[in-house]
Amino acid sequence: MQHSTVQGHLTMNLVVSHELSFRIVAGLGYDPADPYAVRFTFHLPGDEPVTWVFARELLLDGLSGPSGEGDVHIHPVGGDLAEVGIVLHSPGGDALLRASAAPLVAFLARTARLVPMGQELTGGELDAQLADILGGCGR
Repeated sequence: MQHSTVQGHLTMNLVVSHELSFRIVAGLGYDPADPYAVRFTFHLPGDEPVTWVFARELLLDGLSGPSGEGDVHIHPVGGDLAEVGIVLHSPGGDALLRASAAPLVAFLARTARLVPMGQELTGGELDAQLADILGGCGR
């Protein structure tokens, strides 16, 4: 079965301090085979790319208000919703990234054309998952 994916690139600022930040490129990816997830692949100078996978809904919610309770926190920056901040927590340390919200909104709109939000599981997929769950109850 062949299906479309959504790919994109985003220039972000890796914030080191109030006075210092670096521009980095992040690759964005969405695959309807994993409809709840978005992938950010960060291309850092001199290092191997690093990919973070988190919920598409987390990204959407973070565009309009603080979102996230675990390793990924997303929030709008400033009052005009023009910019978004993404905080990534890892054992190696934390990273604060900032980017324009417009490309993220466009990316999410493209993902929603493939799989509308709230309709990640429909029809046969939902029936199959329910059958798996209910089939395991009598074991």
